[in-house]
Amino acid sequence: MTRTAAPPAIELRGVSKHFRLESGEQVRAVDELSLTVPAGEFVCVLGPSGHGKSTILNLVAGFAEPSEGEILSAGKPVTGPGPDRGVVFQRDTLFLWRRVAENIAFGLRAKGLPKPERDEVVARYLRIIGMESYGRAWPKQLSGGMRRRVAIAAVFANEPEVLLMDEPFVGLDYARRATLHTVLLQLWERSRATVFFITHDVDEALALADRILVVVRGKIVMEERITQPRPRSVEDLGTAAVAELRTQILSLLELGAGSA
Repeated sequence: MTRTAAPPAIELRGVSKHFRLESGEQVRAVDELSLTVPAGEFVCVLGPSGHGKSTILNLVAGFAEPSEGEILSAGKPVTGPGPDRGVVFQRDTLFLWRRVAENIAFGLRAKGLPKPERDEVVARYLRIIGMESYGRAWPKQLSGGMRRRVAIAAVFANEPEVLLMDEPFVGLDYARRATLHTVLLQLWERSRATVFFITHDVDEALALADRILVVVRGKIVMEERITQPRPRSVEDLGTAAVAELRTQILSLLELGAGSA
């Protein structure tokens, strides 16, 4: 009996996205982009500001429709947002009027999971993110880094097949980012969801990704696979091979920014 291969978690086929400015000028934010992301892959996307990274993420999330081409999630056309695709934004989207545990449980409650099971899932995720004693806390009582941890746990708790992350750690210092990288990788290793991660930080991409994509003017201009095992230490990111790759990426980003 022949087994049918599982479809990619994300597939873009000749996707373009046009926007019309108030001046009447038409801008092509995404330009005939084709991309395949296998299930379970951790992809980081780099590019200058305004070159289409977040637009690609919004198209995959179903928040926007392509002007041309087709987008598939697990082989099915993307026609709008869906529970198979969880999104973590630059700013956390916690409900300020709900306690930490209630925020993590929100999606589970919406799906009709019984309370004993919800409580078990919430307790597990609070333990993973190192916040067991904060379940009854309000979001306003947390630091920025802690709020990001809760926001990520809330998305993972819903067990999406694809996790879309739009610069989720922007504005945080190095130490808090490093902590959140550890938390994110722990959650990812448990779930093996597909992660599509937008960032401006080259070292962040080098630390996290299975594959790095560089997007300039809505096109993929570089694609590089990272084979080093995780977690990747400061020493790992300081090798000659990684330094050369970092230089290549930075050069493309600089050229892309100059062409904007």
